[in-house]
Amino acid sequence: MKILFIGDIVGEPGRRAVKELLPRLRRQHELDVIIANGENSAGGSGITPKTAEEIFAAGVHIITSGDHLWDQKEVIGLLQNESRFIRPLNYPQGTPGQGSYIFQPPSQAPVAILNLQGRTFMPPLENPFTYARAEVEKLRQKAKIIFVDFHAEATSEKIALARMLDGQVSAVVGTHTHVQTADEQVFPGGTAYLTDAGFTGPHDSVIGRDIDAVVKRFLTLQPQRFTVAENGVKLQGAVVDIEETTGRARSIIRISESIPNRPVEQQS
Repeated sequence: MKILFIGDIVGEPGRRAVKELLPRLRRQHELDVIIANGENSAGGSGITPKTAEEIFAAGVHIITSGDHLWDQKEVIGLLQNESRFIRPLNYPQGTPGQGSYIFQPPSQAPVAILNLQGRTFMPPLENPFTYARAEVEKLRQKAKIIFVDFHAEATSEKIALARMLDGQVSAVVGTHTHVQTADEQVFPGGTAYLTDAGFTGPHDSVIGRDIDAVVKRFLTLQPQRFTVAENGVKLQGAVVDIEETTGRARSIIRISESIPNRPVEQQS
């Protein structure tokens, strides 16, 4: 089984990249399951039912999220009504939504998707390590293939969680920093790992936002409106090849594909 994980989708450019590039990537890599982090898909911050539906319509099966979960008030509708949208599992008990989902591809093994959020340099959620252990034990009763999106800032925290889960899950791929790392590997126990998948959106930017506004903020410390940039649009992520009968990863490769810049008259 081949799973494509798409790194953080940022705004309209990111959604456009998924729409334009996913059909070719599906054919090229013979993909079976597509997962995407969509927490920045609405205007570059948060997600709404409308942007989620656009991502699903483009061919994504499951959408994960992270610390920008609450940036759009409409997200509550997704949390309450859309099982294909998951939030970090380690929010406090009683938080709307779910942190894992089991997807059943046609005529193939079920795939469990687990979303977790780190705590180092991040909002203080519950311990993702203890939550991961308990949830993985439950998911393994239902699926041999388990894919983890760990939305975290610190590289050490991501590697530590993946090492802890080596041999128990098929893959741990990190999100949040919007900078794709070059450390893809398969651990001895059969768990594929990548510290950060990167982001899907405009790369002629500062992690997706207009360069001038971000630089001005650093220079002056004055509040700025961080609009989503337009150009250098890429789809980034990783393709993981997994043995269905065991859930062990065979390989992981990084993806970084570009689409042409918009003509000047069409830019907004």
